[in-house]
Amino acid sequence: MRYCKHCLQPDTRPNTVFSLDGICPACIYYEALQHVDWQERFEILQDLLSSHSRKKGQYHDCIIGVSGGKDSTRQALFLRDKLGINPLLVSLSYPPEQVTVRGMENLSNLINLGFDVVVSAPAPLTWRKLKQEGFQKFTNSFRSTEMALFASVPQIAIKYGINLIFWGENPGLQLGDMKTLGRTGYDGNSLRYMNTLSSGLDWMLECGFKKSDLVSYVFPEINEFEENNLQVVYLGWFLGDWSLVNNAAYSCCNGLEIRSDGVEKTGDLYGVTALDEDFTPINQLIKYYKFGFGRVTDYVNEEIRLGRLSRDQCIKIVEIYDDANDEQYIKDYCHYLQISIEEFWEKVKSATNKKLFAIKNDGTISRKFKVGIGL
Repeated sequence: MRYCKHCLQPDTRPNTVFSLDGICPACIYYEALQHVDWQERFEILQDLLSSHSRKKGQYHDCIIGVSGGKDSTRQALFLRDKLGINPLLVSLSYPPEQVTVRGMENLSNLINLGFDVVVSAPAPLTWRKLKQEGFQKFTNSFRSTEMALFASVPQIAIKYGINLIFWGENPGLQLGDMKTLGRTGYDGNSLRYMNTLSSGLDWMLECGFKKSDLVSYVFPEINEFEENNLQVVYLGWFLGDWSLVNNAAYSCCNGLEIRSDGVEKTGDLYGVTALDEDFTPINQLIKYYKFGFGRVTDYVNEEIRLGRLSRDQCIKIVEIYDDANDEQYIKDYCHYLQISIEEFWEKVKSATNKKLFAIKNDGTISRKFKVGIGL
């Protein structure tokens, strides 16, 4: 395990490749942004919109996948208020046991701001069973969740005959998932190759689910994209001030409700992510034990690149909060998966990367690596 020389990105992030100088893709991309002609990118965006104009009789120009959170709220307002186009918002609904009141209020806020919203709601019983199987098989109950999340947007686009889809950040350039890179910086049609989506439905079928149970989890094939002239566009590529903090600040000014539970429970420095449910902090904790980095690492990396915090300051923050967790959230998560807390930790420890962590006799887990240095 080694860290980027500029930020605290580890090379254990799936699908990331450092430069020969030891710099992560996200830092290389950020440096390149300092030389971008943003007016030129804005004109490219206008040309894209012109080439994907709505069909006769249609009301919406494009589709945006939304949760009601910071990124989706900013995208919707930017496209409508800055560019004068009318987006259809598509939201994947969590089951009642998982969704938060905060999440429902934020989605309602988008509706109150004047947007049309289509809600996709997979069958709750299948949803729970898939999360149970995902946790037992991969120690990742979100594998199926994310497949439904990503699949819902192009599925609705095809059904409504809308061929332009806007997504937020480019995970290849802004996070380092290189398999998702497309033909251009804004081309999102390679999103299907990201770590979770690339696993497909095979593991679900092996667990006994029928294809008819899994309609909500099927990301359209390449030929379906081509037949329907679908284009996914990363809107973040066109916005010079696109960032976690900026998007949150902009959205809070437009009615977004954020978290109040604190970084020590969620690893969320500002309380602005995963607003619609409380299981994601548990998934981030598990990710930490698998790959050696959690949500706080993602936060501070942006702060380092923007020059708001030093690398040394961020090392201290990561050391304290990268494995943040809350007993009540873990209890709720286990109750939903119908497992005991003891079973949860047994499974997590069996999936813990033993090269990066040591499990002591008393059951506690400690780092073998030093934050900012690695192994």
